[in-house]
Amino acid sequence: MFTEFLVRMFVKEPENTGNLKVRQAYGELGGMVGVACNVALFAAKMTVGLISGSIAVLADAVNNLSDAGSSVVALIGFRMAAKPADDEHPFGHGRLEYVAGLVIAVIIIAVGIDFFKSAAERIFHPVETVVSNWGMLAVALAIPVKFWMFLFNRKLGKKIDSTVLQATAFDSLSDILTTSVVLASAAVSRFTSFPADGYAGVAVAVLIILGGIKVVRDTVNPLLGECPDRQLVEELERKMLENPDICGVHDLILHNYGPGRYFATAHAEVNSDCDPVKIHDSLERTEREVALALPVQLTLHCDPFDRDDPEYKSWRLATVNAAESIDPRFRVYDFRMAKTAHCRHLRFNLLVPRNYALSNRELRERIQTILRERDPGVKVSPVVENTFV
Repeated sequence: MFTEFLVRMFVKEPENTGNLKVRQAYGELGGMVGVACNVALFAAKMTVGLISGSIAVLADAVNNLSDAGSSVVALIGFRMAAKPADDEHPFGHGRLEYVAGLVIAVIIIAVGIDFFKSAAERIFHPVETVVSNWGMLAVALAIPVKFWMFLFNRKLGKKIDSTVLQATAFDSLSDILTTSVVLASAAVSRFTSFPADGYAGVAVAVLIILGGIKVVRDTVNPLLGECPDRQLVEELERKMLENPDICGVHDLILHNYGPGRYFATAHAEVNSDCDPVKIHDSLERTEREVALALPVQLTLHCDPFDRDDPEYKSWRLATVNAAESIDPRFRVYDFRMAKTAHCRHLRFNLLVPRNYALSNRELRERIQTILRERDPGVKVSPVVENTFV
């Protein structure tokens, strides 16, 4: 309820998440809320930690301060990522959002390592700590606040498909566990001389470091070039095949230049007898339709084949069936057939999953064997390739 109120207050046209300005507004809202909540939690926990001398409470307080710093970085990242393309960055600045997430992760890990050292020292050199009832209450109030922040950032992150906001949501969830450990150690310290504060500090530090490592993984993968979302690939292929001039699609490659920013290339199979100007205009129309329906800037390559030749169609179908008899996931494209008086020479690309159990040589031999059962004199020259999507 409160989340919807904030969205209505700070985001214009909140349903139009494909718009970069709307996306920026969502990101800035998440950043501002993160700064406000985490600074307040830091002030409360730091006060309790300094009064009681608890290293665990102090670690939890600085963790909230690092979260506030992370929110500032995220805020800056969203603003910079929304900058339009320029001469030096023709694909835009969208990947800066991933860079912002990476900076957040480094901050989280650095804070965790620092407090791990301090907490470990407290284990070997215990210091008496007593957290008052009011102090316990002040620390405990962080749990409902962080749970709301988890729900808030998760909702915004899903709304605009933001790795940064989803990472922030995970961090809020881990903070709940962290604060629970701190409260447990404070309660135990009242009844025993066991250095529970130091062990709790170590546990908090480990949780912080693990959370930072997860954020690193989530932000580095799109920077390195991860496999695109399967649903987006299927929607893109379906949209291209709506064009009656396109008989098939292959060699689809998707490049991610930030959330909601994709550049794609693909080969479109068309009838070789068609007028080239007509086909050119038809493919350009599909590129425009894709850009309007999906967050993808598409470039299509024309791949002509003779679909009206009955012998060509028969051999092409036989080749597709041979590939699928080995594995239903296999795909055949760029099929060509050269004819002589005494021989048929088949050339085609065979698309197989990456790291397939059979070697490329074994796959070539197997499909050659299947096709030569149909005609022992046929020449078969498959090129085995891996998919990018």
